Amino acid sequence: MNETQNAYHRPAHPLLIVISGPSGVGKDTIARRLIERRPDSFYFVVTATTRPPRPGEVDGRDYFFVSSDEFARMIDEDELLEYALVYNDYKGVPKAQIRDALASGRDVIMRVDPQGAATIRKLVPRAISIFLTAESEKAMVTRLQERKSETPEGLKLRIATARQEMKRIEEFDYWVVNAQEKQEETVDKILCIMMAERSRVDQQPVVL
Repeated sequence: MNETQNAYHRPAHPLLIVISGPSGVGKDTIARRLIERRPDSFYFVVTATTRPPRPGEVDGRDYFFVSSDEFARMIDEDELLEYALVYNDYKGVPKAQIRDALASGRDVIMRVDPQGAATIRKLVPRAISIFLTAESEKAMVTRLQERKSETPEGLKLRIATARQEMKRIEEFDYWVVNAQEKQEETVDKILCIMMAERSRVDQQPVVL
């Protein structure tokens, strides 16, 4: 088969999509909407965390809620792709989920904070990183206030941290505004990004 014929038989490798951004921009919502849109094509990586669940969160769906001792065991046994201390609680990404999903041919979606995204970019250079923002800083602060999941001191910390995290936007491959009540537009944009990445001449498989 010559080079011209090979061009018609180039494989499309599964993608690893890292969705990040400050607190309050809707990372979890967008990840779930992507899964709902194409349930057979995506795998959503469930992060392990030592923080307690918020109202409505389900263990194994939103996060794996584990004890500090269990999280320490996962670190010791090298089960995590990355982990970090976030707002006084640990969060980490289990490796096995990602490897299994990529091997099955599904695209993998991860939602992590900007600190975790920086680590993943170093470990997995072929990951596609997308930075989500609200339509304005005021909108981001309003969303954090409306969650009512923090003490006043905790809320101040999240807002201050979010302002600092916004400064990391230049580190990412793409920037998508997730405006309130326009989540479907956000999902459409991410799907377009994925379509473009699949068309790259130099697309290579993700290796962990």
